[in-house]
Amino acid sequence: MPNPVVRWQIISSEPDKAAGFYQKLFEWKLSKVNALGYRELSAGAGIDGGVWPAPQAKSGFVQLFIEVADVEQCIAKATRLGAKVLVPKSVLPDGDTMAVLLDPLGVSFAVCTRLTAAAKPAK
Repeated sequence: MPNPVVRWQIISSEPDKAAGFYQKLFEWKLSKVNALGYRELSAGAGIDGGVWPAPQAKSGFVQLFIEVADVEQCIAKATRLGAKVLVPKSVLPDGDTMAVLLDPLGVSFAVCTRLTAAAKPAK
């Protein structure tokens, strides 16, 4: 892929609360907070990112697609942590599953489970 996604950021007026939510939901680790208040989160495998403080944050977001082992289990955990379901679990034409959630601070994100190439339906 010539232009892979290499980082993600969540802009939040409550960066500590946002970082805490994603740490609990996905077991991401807070690696450091820099002098500007940027909270770096490590996802382990995959792309790292962080939460950028924006006290006057209004609308606008980056849609994250986060791969999980089980979309339904993730939805259940996320709702226990205060998230809302925007788009319920859906099976896509290629066999992947996804859902779109809204975190407790109003940021939407998607969770997905991808089939391996060998398990995808023939075109």
